[in-house]
Amino acid sequence: MAGQSRKWMILVATIWIQAFTGTNFDFSAYSSSLKSVLGVSQVQLNYLAVASDLGKVLGWSSGLALMYVPLWVVLFMSAFMGFIGYGLQWLVIREIITLPYILVFLLCLLAGCSICWFNTVCYVLCIRNFPTNRALALSLTISFNGVSAALYTMIADAISPSSSALYLLLNALVPLITSFMSLIPILRQPSLDPLPPDAVGRDSLIFLILNILAIITGVYLLLTGSTSSDTASARLLLGGALFLLFFPLFIPGIVYARAWFRQAIHSSFHIEGSSFILVHDDDLELHKEQITRKASIHKNGLRHLISDNGSSYGLTRHNAEGCCESIVGRHQLAMLGEEHPVELLVRRLDFWLYYIAYFCGGTIGLVYSNNLGQIAQSLGQSSNTTTLVTLYSSFSFFGRLLSATPDYIRTKFYFARTGWMTVALLPTPVAFFLLAASSNSTALHASTALIGLSSGFIFAAAVSITSELFGPNSVGVNHNILITNIPIGSLFYGLLAAIVYDANTRSSYGIRMVTDSTVCIGKDCYFLTFVWWGCISVVGMASSLLLFLRTRPAYDQFELNRIISSQLDLGQ
Repeated sequence: MAGQSRKWMILVATIWIQAFTGTNFDFSAYSSSLKSVLGVSQVQLNYLAVASDLGKVLGWSSGLALMYVPLWVVLFMSAFMGFIGYGLQWLVIREIITLPYILVFLLCLLAGCSICWFNTVCYVLCIRNFPTNRALALSLTISFNGVSAALYTMIADAISPSSSALYLLLNALVPLITSFMSLIPILRQPSLDPLPPDAVGRDSLIFLILNILAIITGVYLLLTGSTSSDTASARLLLGGALFLLFFPLFIPGIVYARAWFRQAIHSSFHIEGSSFILVHDDDLELHKEQITRKASIHKNGLRHLISDNGSSYGLTRHNAEGCCESIVGRHQLAMLGEEHPVELLVRRLDFWLYYIAYFCGGTIGLVYSNNLGQIAQSLGQSSNTTTLVTLYSSFSFFGRLLSATPDYIRTKFYFARTGWMTVALLPTPVAFFLLAASSNSTALHASTALIGLSSGFIFAAAVSITSELFGPNSVGVNHNILITNIPIGSLFYGLLAAIVYDANTRSSYGIRMVTDSTVCIGKDCYFLTFVWWGCISVVGMASSLLLFLRTRPAYDQFELNRIISSQLDLGQ
């Protein structure tokens, strides 16, 4: 039982790490000041944002480090990389030291790499300590990475609301402090013993409680982060947020009181451990065996399932005509969970459709968040920058939590996860076209919320989709290949925005000088950028829809095999 308590303490520690290490999301809070101090153009500022995202390309180095040093060492290596990267930038923005642009670029790269290393540590902790419910553990912890900007805004407001440079100091110190706080649970990891059936059900209930608590935390940050208050009130609100982050430490008490939860709550929810996991590793193995023995099920049994149940998981595959038939039907995945080594992965049309959907969806939302400072400034909303950062952060958090929806409603409504991704991409083009059509404060806030919600869902769902489509054992390598689109997108989309921005600063109006840097004022500064980003996000949604049509038969087959397996188990 002590081991069970320790694993929940590790989960809470992982939540803390994720909540305070998403330091790239507050870039827009200090980017305008950094641009002014360095005296650089918008294009050069964009390169600094790209440098932070380039750290993800080096994500493989954290896995290599784990092969030779303990996990806690990798954790502190991550913290000190961020401490150096952000700490020296703080000295620059405070004009204590002067560094050439290329060194600031390298500091941004180092800071971005630290974020990726922190993420690797969290993934490993979840996978090691929650082998049965790893999907739920990953979804929950990854979600908290989306509230980092909101938390840092609250901390900054509680210390010095007018100082944008403070964000860099917090980015350097807070992850290091969090690493020390998380050290004891990580060093005392429990042994991995098989869970009895009642323990699996109990764990599922605890995850449900934690998700409800996460929603409460997100709503709290959204409501309190959007209100202006004095320093004393800001400190009080920060105390409430920290309480909500520390409250899950009471989970070990819930574990010891399992009998009460099972009798009073668990029976009313009728929760079964595997019912929350859309594609569990053991289910994938069973699915692979069944697919070889029951090749005719998809043609016959699936159709009967539709007529009997009338549910959405009984979707049938219709043959398309003409070019659609060749695109949708050619070289489809035969089953979920098949392992794809790199050489096979890059030859898969499904992978490139997935890559384009992510590139034109989630990544473009991240670039938007990096440019929020300049967007707000150009529209005369500079005073609302921190509110917009909090808004994006909070709705990104909600989007990440929503990515677990397929796991929770699976028994009542089944829909392929790739289909959910297509639905999640819809708000992005709507938001960009809304921004292009209107530049008022309401449109800016609504669009920021929509983009945060959409990109947050994609970020969190991507790990599970990669595992399902291309194999759970290869997910580490394959997912790192997928997210190479982030620095590429950051460079491409950011450069597009910067070129349009700088072009408008050379017009005869809408110019303001801030020290050595030129600022563009007016709707035209980002109008063409929003139009282009909206059109590109439509391409991403179309690519995701095509991926869904191609992978739907594999998901339907998997769900059918799961139902048959469940009926056989009940029959026994």
